[in-house]
Amino acid sequence: MNQHERLLIIDFGSQVTQLIARRLRELNVFCEIHPFNKVDDAFLAAFAPKAIIFSGGPSSVFAEGAPMPPAGVFDLGVPILGICYGQQVMMHLLGGKVERGHGTAEFGRAFVTPTTDKLDMLDGWFADGREQVWMSHGDHVSHIAPGFKVFGTSPNAPFAITADPQRRFFAVQFHPEVHHTPKGAKLYENFVRLAGFTGDWTMGAYREDAIAKIRAQVGDAKVICGLSGGVDSSVAAVLIHEAIGDQLTCVFVDHGLLRQGEAEQVVTMFRDHYNMPLIHADESDLFLNALEGVSDPEVKRKTIGRLFIDVFQKHAHEVGGATFLAQGTLYPDVIESVSFSGGPSVTIKSHHNVGGLPEKMGMKLVEPLRELFKDEVRALGRELGLPASFIGRHPFPGPGLAIRCPGEITREKLAILRKADAVFIDQIRKHDLYDEIWQAFVALLPVKTVGVMGDGRTYDYACALRAVTSVDGMTADYYPFTHDFLGETATRIINEVQGINRVTYDITSKPPGTIEWE
Repeated sequence: MNQHERLLIIDFGSQVTQLIARRLRELNVFCEIHPFNKVDDAFLAAFAPKAIIFSGGPSSVFAEGAPMPPAGVFDLGVPILGICYGQQVMMHLLGGKVERGHGTAEFGRAFVTPTTDKLDMLDGWFADGREQVWMSHGDHVSHIAPGFKVFGTSPNAPFAITADPQRRFFAVQFHPEVHHTPKGAKLYENFVRLAGFTGDWTMGAYREDAIAKIRAQVGDAKVICGLSGGVDSSVAAVLIHEAIGDQLTCVFVDHGLLRQGEAEQVVTMFRDHYNMPLIHADESDLFLNALEGVSDPEVKRKTIGRLFIDVFQKHAHEVGGATFLAQGTLYPDVIESVSFSGGPSVTIKSHHNVGGLPEKMGMKLVEPLRELFKDEVRALGRELGLPASFIGRHPFPGPGLAIRCPGEITREKLAILRKADAVFIDQIRKHDLYDEIWQAFVALLPVKTVGVMGDGRTYDYACALRAVTSVDGMTADYYPFTHDFLGETATRIINEVQGINRVTYDITSKPPGTIEWE
């Protein structure tokens, strides 16, 4: 078990529970999210939290089978913060009263004003008389529980902020974790300070712990790692190599669909710079031959995925005697894999390229990043000395250029696409825009157009430039390049890349709820 000071988040089904964990991790506080139906008194005793947060959720405390925490949670003597539904649960169980909406529901932006009583939990709040918050509730608290007092109200939530300071129980009707509660992070900071957290969750400490755990788990066994060249698998590989050295062998499957110079960069970094045992499985002919004549994007994906597993398995057997498979599973994957409805947990969401391999090959998993969010993985990469240019790389899809080349894939089209993409990224870097953009790439369109270049007529491909900004990869908006930049880039591509005579810029955005566009 992790030896850090730990905070437990009991999840009642809110869509933004992960954001609570993010706010706490930013404060160097280690926390874990567990669904209410997995938390009983025995779990609480084993987990030994220093503080507890009840998340929000869509349920009503009146509903049959409504999510509830274990009865013993209020007897632990640790601070508890209830949020939205979490507040209603606290009031309901501690002797207060919750009622249905009846005109007092609130959804969206609201303003909370303070009462005359002071509360340490609210340090830094109400300097201007009121604070903006984000509400999302139908039911509301109509009577607070004995021992609680009101410290903040809103037009439709007379008990917007309540607390029993003596028992260190705090409850708010709004969501402090979301962007629309501007000073919400301050509330979490005050809560963990009042709970006595020292902020011992750092990447330096995590690195030491993770190395010790890997050594204890693996012993003197061999480990193989599917190295894609992406940030997650690369950080996992470097961390595991630091722990067990040459017991680790990386298998880098080169499917012939990588960007210009990418395979060479991966091999140079891991085999030469880190001196890791690395199998460079150049199977580009196998993949490209199998994709010949295929234009349906889903068939492309499935073909690549199936071949990837076959190739990985073949080369992994060359290692001989490996009993562990390393994956770059992250904490969001773990959270999303837990069944909230009460059924058994589903399998951890596997890496896109090695899904199904552990069972197929009879191997045990090593997942040293499974407690980390993406930004923490990048911080760990910096701690491990990976180059900044590598840590900050834009995401790249598992099927690679196959899905940036709509229609049939040919070696000729891939060569054209690689060159155009390299020019576009070079332009972005020259203009110091790379770190402002979440992802940028060129797509080679499945059409040819007539153009005039110099005194000659051409009939070549058109390409589309794509660049988006995003915080979490769930929603995105196009990057607003200047006309000068686009003109300069289009000129370079047309001049430097034989086979393209027209360049467009895609300004569509990625709406909420769309997982991927590639």
